[in-house]
Amino acid sequence: MQIRVGAVSLLLLVAASLVWSQRVPKREPDVWWEPSSEAVVTAMLKLAKVTSKDVVYDLGCGDGRIVIAAARDFGARGVGIDIDPKRIDESNENARKAGVTDRVKFIEEDLFEADIREATVVTLFLWPSVNLKLRPKLLKELKPGTRVVSHIHDMGEWAPQAQQTVNGSRIYLWVIPERPPVFK
Repeated sequence: MQIRVGAVSLLLLVAASLVWSQRVPKREPDVWWEPSSEAVVTAMLKLAKVTSKDVVYDLGCGDGRIVIAAARDFGARGVGIDIDPKRIDESNENARKAGVTDRVKFIEEDLFEADIREATVVTLFLWPSVNLKLRPKLLKELKPGTRVVSHIHDMGEWAPQAQQTVNGSRIYLWVIPERPPVFK
């Protein structure tokens, strides 16, 4: 009898670990993950003038590199949001290796549903259509003065305050205004 209970317990443990290791997103991600280079990450954070007083949110954080760099290199706190549980696991492991787990956290969530109100800086490397879909949320939920930085893609008719090219990649900066612009 004890052998059966032990065997059943072992089987349940193995089955649970297999299910856990094969977690899948709640829905299909809006973009596939493509990492920004370290040079682009640094340029994005410098363009946003990140300091130790900032809370940097990366929407679609991938492996966590932007949030980790913000904590490690600029002393900021950071939050990475990604719908893919594999990316969240990878981000947490990368934060542990970088020694910044006390300054960052990663949340498995849909970026359109996430609470981003604490952010003072938001970073993006999404697609043009996703940026445009996200724009109303940014303008509605972020405090005036919050900086938004995007790698490669703009925000349509919302003109950036600054832009630059790093290793052939364009990055854009917007600042959330006191009164949001009206777009058609």
